[in-house]
Amino acid sequence: MDINSIRLIATALVMAVGSIGPAFAIGWIGSKAADAIGRNPEAAAKVQTMALLAIVFAEAVAIYALVVALIIKLVP
Repeated sequence: MDINSIRLIATALVMAVGSIGPAFAIGWIGSKAADAIGRNPEAAAKVQTMALLAIVFAEAVAIYALVVALIIKLVP
């Protein structure tokens, strides 16, 4: 195997692993937020704000994985 094939495989693995975690986290956050709003509709604004903030932090992990994948792919 040459170095370009190894880089391509490493890039694919980083993106696969780095996007699976945030995908599950975002689904779990959305599910729990819907449950919380269903149980206490008066707190919907606070729950929605906290859920959105948590989703943004979970999405940041996927962006970090993208950055690492690009570094693996592009840096010689």
